Amino acid sequence: MEGREQRRSVRWAGVLLGIGLGGFFDGIVLHQILQWHHMLTSHGDYPATTVAGLEVNTLWDGLFHATTYIAVVVGLGLLWRAARLPHAPWSTRLLLGLLLMGWGTFNVVEGSINHHILGIHHVNETVARDLWQWWDIGFLIWGAAMLIAGWRLDRAGEEEQDTTEAMLIR
Repeated sequence: MEGREQRRSVRWAGVLLGIGLGGFFDGIVLHQILQWHHMLTSHGDYPATTVAGLEVNTLWDGLFHATTYIAVVVGLGLLWRAARLPHAPWSTRLLLGLLLMGWGTFNVVEGSINHHILGIHHVNETVARDLWQWWDIGFLIWGAAMLIAGWRLDRAGEEEQDTTEAMLIR
């Protein structure tokens, strides 16, 4: 794997790890700890207030977690593959930026599709129904802010990495 391909592998690893971490946060904190929603609580006959509804939602929450787990495993595999090759020290800013970009991407994509397009659940279903949209919009803003912050850290990390590699070549 040459330098450019190795960098691409590291970039995808960081983004996939960020997507996985974002999914784990959503599933563990919002679904399980706070119990604000489950995957299908706003869709069809699957309310969290019935045993049958919880059974269906638990299955779909599990499938959601399995998907985020796959993103983390693939991200770790890509990172491990790139780490085993000779390379200049990687930038911490670059990694943090990529993680934020992945997490932000998760929030924007998942929030747009599940909350707004499909309406299968909303961020906080424990508040009054007329407030759900504001929690959903806040989730998208949070995701966009992570994307922007991640992109800025990514750019700074790329510059830092280029400088480090140039110094090692001399």
